[in-house]
Amino acid sequence: MFTYYDIENAPEESKPLMEESLQAFRMIPNLHKVLAEAPATYEAYNTTISLFMKNTTLTPLEQQVVFMTANFENDCHYCVPGHTWMMKSAKMPEDVIQALRDGTPLPDARLQALHDFTKSLLDQRGHIGDEKLDNFLSAGFSKRQALEVLTGLSAKLISNFTNALAHTEVDAAMQPFAWTHPNKR
Repeated sequence: MFTYYDIENAPEESKPLMEESLQAFRMIPNLHKVLAEAPATYEAYNTTISLFMKNTTLTPLEQQVVFMTANFENDCHYCVPGHTWMMKSAKMPEDVIQALRDGTPLPDARLQALHDFTKSLLDQRGHIGDEKLDNFLSAGFSKRQALEVLTGLSAKLISNFTNALAHTEVDAAMQPFAWTHPNKR
């Protein structure tokens, strides 16, 4: 139903965004080809994910915990393989990757606290109460980082929901990490 644009046939406003994607990934991911339909949404996604990954105080592994928690909870058939590919390329811990893909406890208490906080935000649409925020802060995170998690979730709302609407095909590079939610296995 959705078009997979390339640089030549994309809306004019999306062409520079597609060039950025090509430089960043050495390919244009199918998600980006779909997002090209709506330049404002594409730019919002690129800006939000870039801000989260470059301008927050969360480590790259912590950022991926936020992303993968959202991907899992939102049942994103596209983003779980995509972030698995990214995590493996960055040589992140295999046991953390597998736990995030399977929805099982993480092997690190601090990462588990981040996962629990992120999941609570999603499940309760931000209305998590002081106790869950205190648990997050007690794990060594800051109030700043609590708000930074929201930036990551903002990017994931755009990507996860786009992929649900468009049934985005998993790119060839990510196909070895194809994923089905455990509830559907």
